[in-house]
Amino acid sequence: MEYDPYLDKSKSDEEISKLKEDKEANIIFARQDYQIKDGISLDLDREKSYLCISANQEFLERGEQKLKKSIEGLQRADEKTENKVIEIIENERNQSEQGLGAIFG
Repeated sequence: MEYDPYLDKSKSDEEISKLKEDKEANIIFARQDYQIKDGISLDLDREKSYLCISANQEFLERGEQKLKKSIEGLQRADEKTENKVIEIIENERNQSEQGLGAIFG
């Protein structure tokens, strides 16, 4: 998830040029706002991990297809679960921002 091929120093200029033409290679999760949470930390299924990505719809659709090719058993959560995960992550961010505000006043 953290890999960005454009920042890979081992890639030649030619390889970087070819990347620009490859739509799948340009689905770069490292350039998106994402979080991975264990189910137990969300009070959900402890056997699962949940990926929350904040990106435009086109990226989400293409990204989901790319992940499904490389992660066996990957499936999108139902709407109720999605909303719960998003709510928990947003609450954590808000608490974090408030904590920083208190520190830096």
